[in-house]
Amino acid sequence: MKSNEITPIASFTVNHEILDPGFYISRIDGNIITYDLRTRKPNYGEYMDHSTMHSVEHMFATLVRNSEIKNDVVYFGPMGCQTGFYLLVKDHAPVEVFEVVKAVIKEILAYDGEIFGNSAVECGNYRTLSLEAAKKELEDYLEVLKKVEEKDFVYKQ
Repeated sequence: MKSNEITPIASFTVNHEILDPGFYISRIDGNIITYDLRTRKPNYGEYMDHSTMHSVEHMFATLVRNSEIKNDVVYFGPMGCQTGFYLLVKDHAPVEVFEVVKAVIKEILAYDGEIFGNSAVECGNYRTLSLEAAKKELEDYLEVLKKVEEKDFVYKQ
C-alpha cells in the first residue's frame, strides 16, 4: 500500500504547532471517548523523561481504576511523543471525567507511600519509578487544568 492511499489517524490531523497543555476530547468511538491529557506543549523542547511518564502511568492508572468511574476506564497511558497521556473512558460525560481527572491528580499529590506496582513482580522496569517525578508533573498539570473550561475540551485549529 502506498502512503497516499492511507488515511491519517485522527491524532495526526491536530495542529501540534498551536496545541497548548490542556484537557481535550481526542476522539469519540461509540460510547468510548479518548481524552488527551496534554501536560506539555508539543515540539517545544521540554519532554517528559521515561521515569516521569512511567511513574504517572502507575499512579494515575491505579487511582483512576479505583475511582467512581473505575468500571468504565478502558485505558490510561503515556503518549509516545512524551507530551501527555491518553485516557479512554466509556459511558461518562466529559465534564464528569474532567472532574475525576482533577480529583485523581489531587489524590496523587497528597499520597505519601510506595508508588503502586513498585516491584519486579508487578512491573517490567520498576527501578525507573519516582513518586517525586510523578508529583512534579501532575502539580504543574493541575495548574493548567485550573484554567480549563468545558469549551476548551475541543482542539483549537
